[in-house]
Amino acid sequence: MPPHQNHEEERLLNEEGESFAFTPEQLAKLVDPKDPELLEEYGGTKRILQGLRVDPSVGLSSDEGLDDSKSGPFKERRKYYGKNVLPDVAQRSLISLIWDAYQDKTLIMLSIAALFSLAVGISEDYSSRHTEGEPRVGWVEGVAILTAVAAVVFTNAINDYQKEKQFKKLNAKKEDRSVKLIRDGREQQISVHEVNVGDILLLEPGDIVAVDGIFLSGHNLTCDESSATGESDTMKKNDLESGGDPFVLSGSKVLEGVGKVVVIAVGQNSFFGKTMMALRSDENHETPLQMKLDILAEHIARLGISAALLMLITLTLKFFIAGAMSDHFPDFETILAALVQIFIQAITIVVVAVPEGLPMAVTLALAYATTQMLKDNNLVRVLSACETMGNATAVCSDKTGTLTQNKMTVVQGVLAQKTFESQSEIPEWKKQVNPSTFNLIMEAIAINSSAFEGKDENDKVDFIGSKTECAMLGFSKDLGVDYREIRNSLEVVKVYPFASKKKSMTTVVKISSSDNAEYRIYVKGASEIVLASCTEYVEGDGSNKKLDEQARSKFDTIITNFANKSLRTICLAYREVSGAEFAKFDDENPPNDNLICLGIVGIQDPLRPGVIKSVEAFRKAGVYVRMITGDNIATAKAIAKEAGIYNKGIAITGPEFRALSHEEQIKMVPRLQVLARSSPTDKTIVVKCLQELNEVVAVTGDGTNDGPALKMADVGFSMGITGTEVAKEASSIILMDDNFNSIVNALRWGRAVNDSVRKFLQFQLTVNITAVVLSFTSAVLSDDNESVLSAVQLLWVNLIMDTLAALALATEPPTDELLNRYPTEKTASLISYRMWKMIIGQATFQIFINLALLNQGPAIFHLDDSKHDKIVLRTLVFNTFVFLQVFNELNCRRIDDHLNIFHNILHNHVFIIIQIVVIAGQFFIVQYGGVAFGTTSLNLYQWITTVLIGFLSIPVGIIIRFLPNSCVPDAILNEERKPLVTHSEMRWESAITDVRKEIKHRNQLAVFSALRKPRKNSLGNKKSFSDIVHMARRNGN
Repeated sequence: MPPHQNHEEERLLNEEGESFAFTPEQLAKLVDPKDPELLEEYGGTKRILQGLRVDPSVGLSSDEGLDDSKSGPFKERRKYYGKNVLPDVAQRSLISLIWDAYQDKTLIMLSIAALFSLAVGISEDYSSRHTEGEPRVGWVEGVAILTAVAAVVFTNAINDYQKEKQFKKLNAKKEDRSVKLIRDGREQQISVHEVNVGDILLLEPGDIVAVDGIFLSGHNLTCDESSATGESDTMKKNDLESGGDPFVLSGSKVLEGVGKVVVIAVGQNSFFGKTMMALRSDENHETPLQMKLDILAEHIARLGISAALLMLITLTLKFFIAGAMSDHFPDFETILAALVQIFIQAITIVVVAVPEGLPMAVTLALAYATTQMLKDNNLVRVLSACETMGNATAVCSDKTGTLTQNKMTVVQGVLAQKTFESQSEIPEWKKQVNPSTFNLIMEAIAINSSAFEGKDENDKVDFIGSKTECAMLGFSKDLGVDYREIRNSLEVVKVYPFASKKKSMTTVVKISSSDNAEYRIYVKGASEIVLASCTEYVEGDGSNKKLDEQARSKFDTIITNFANKSLRTICLAYREVSGAEFAKFDDENPPNDNLICLGIVGIQDPLRPGVIKSVEAFRKAGVYVRMITGDNIATAKAIAKEAGIYNKGIAITGPEFRALSHEEQIKMVPRLQVLARSSPTDKTIVVKCLQELNEVVAVTGDGTNDGPALKMADVGFSMGITGTEVAKEASSIILMDDNFNSIVNALRWGRAVNDSVRKFLQFQLTVNITAVVLSFTSAVLSDDNESVLSAVQLLWVNLIMDTLAALALATEPPTDELLNRYPTEKTASLISYRMWKMIIGQATFQIFINLALLNQGPAIFHLDDSKHDKIVLRTLVFNTFVFLQVFNELNCRRIDDHLNIFHNILHNHVFIIIQIVVIAGQFFIVQYGGVAFGTTSLNLYQWITTVLIGFLSIPVGIIIRFLPNSCVPDAILNEERKPLVTHSEMRWESAITDVRKEIKHRNQLAVFSALRKPRKNSLGNKKSFSDIVHMARRNGN
């Protein structure tokens, strides 16, 4: 059957069975891929309009379907074609998140050990060996370990669950925006979610198209579809009859022109919707820190198991050797009981060695950081980005709205040759200008603009449209001019919308004049481009003068001065033409020639408060900031210099950068500070080059076409206010306030997370090493093969102290001190040399103290060999062990060689509370733990002595920090990543370049130098090359 016949039958079937002539699937085939021939088979654009029941001049009716429905308008249309919203991501159940959280090797090993311990404990409680009258507490150990596992799993799962809810809430709020369309025969502005198939949508430059549509009419409508189709060339739209591309894809950006399109697909049926649905994924990737800790935990667990096996073999051999050497060899029941006891000791070693606190520490650190970062306007979408940002070495930032406030204001200008240097001088400028010239300038501003006054997203009355045009209308409003009166008084006959290639906008109006001029052309745009088309300029008295070379040079100087002050320069011009000339105008090329220059204004988009300090903070932190903007090179350099970004580095335009070979780009990127007139492709190239140089790159972006760069970057920051949905989906962190300063907060929190986990790791390993060695040694030296620390006591250390320590050390708030060091190398070990020094030093000291107390305790505390005094001795060792950890936790607040371990401690309320809870818990366990914990109450002297011995951890920590590091290679000692090029190096290179220019200049003047006596300095000596270099170096420094 021929295709045409097949489609015809489908269409007839739809007309008979449905209210609309085309199914969503049929319309989707038109754009994926684009198929003009299929559109012709369907009967062309006219037949599509008929099939969708819409008149292009009137649009849909706002009360469609209200006659027979109580559920609101468009019920039938939306039921058939869908709403312009993507279906909610099915939030994973808490049960599934709990199951995923449990897929941790460490937790699984710990669970097996717990079950084994539980079985042995219960069997021991109910064996014939159990002493009558003693409580059966064998089950406590296993149950407590399982409780620890449950705490880790539930904390992780609940954190993921809350994070998904937060992001869902953000999307519901931020995905909504306003669009313009025609309904009931008039222009309206509605929510993008309310757009239906059949609506007549109005497009303007800068719009992100939210739906698929077919072009109906317009002028020079050009779209960037690179993010959708991958084609970098812009696509000009035209109707099907003209042979152009009539399809407007959702997700594309309108670069220039205006247009009217009929909507043919919305929501998940649109091109953009299908892309977004494909991007959705439920993959749960481990963060780099978690992967490192998994490897470390496996190694620790292996060592623990090895120690347990060694202990099992040693104690078993010791038992049988002792039995063989005794007069009576033990009977079977005694042997079985002893072996069970030895096995419990071995299991305890495994329990102690397996670092169950590590996953808890990472979970708590990330959960706490992501929650607090949200308060700092950073919504973390990808958990790994939080820790990755801590080691970022480069930030590639947009300018408008990120570094600047995105609030354009006219602050300086030269109009009709009269100057104003600030906003306060604008009223005085008006008095100096001829009234007719003033009116001409106001007309140029009001008529040649698509901005208008209306209510913004916060329901406040403000100018809506291009920020530049809004600034110009604000300028006229401050002068008491109502732009609406001017627009109503003049008839606009032709409009050439702003085009990015031409950098100008042109409007032609009909006028009544006695000089045979029937039309007036108003032009505004980039100063250097519009000024090049001018042949005359207007004086303050209203007279026109020829724009000769001298006058043109004066205007060029004005443009340069404005640009050097970080101002965006706009040139206003006009020309009057006759009806005959107007008849020769075409629709493609604006008549921008022989113009009369009205003047130039400087528009400022001021830097956000705190940007300069933030850039300086990044510099101290060893993070290199680059500005990538679409502004011209002069303005970009000026703003970058004001922000502190541009400092003797390289500033270049996007086209120039793209023209370089890849090797040249790699060579230039380390010194690149400003990339002007850039495209999204340039941003991607810069990111790729930096990553090839092993940099950790953070990138900001807001547009659909920023998606590739955001996805490629190690950390992608999208804008929560101005960012498109594609940009948010591609990013890993969303800046809720679009503010550059928030990126500094992300860096601070990222470093805090990494430091918090390393602090806990230092503490955890010290406890584990001490507990394992002490348990092993004391059991081997003991007559009854029992460790000095019972299983339940060790459980208190592992479950309570490790869990609470993770909470205490993982919730350390970030400080500005974190920004006073360079990023850590990617390949740096999780445990630094200084950490190993503290771990080994403290563990050695603690093992020595506890073993010494075990042997010399009876003499020190005047104890005998009675059963009660033996329990007192074990309690003294246990209490000393715990307080050594309590004070060592203070040591672990620093993982460097700084001595002030109490720095900022009063700001960490969680740490203080946990220390109080641990001390209180230890007091109750010792005084009232009794048989369950194998303790007895201590007197005041014993308490003071054990606490003071525990306090020795602090002075020992100071001594360890004082140990010299001179014999350690710098590669091991220094983890910081050295920058590819330092700012001082760039200043020196710039000075060398200046010297070379000076030498070249002197060589060119060699002939003149030979004809006159050489100049001498104040000492009467000629200046040598070394003098010049010395001066350059001094200036560079």
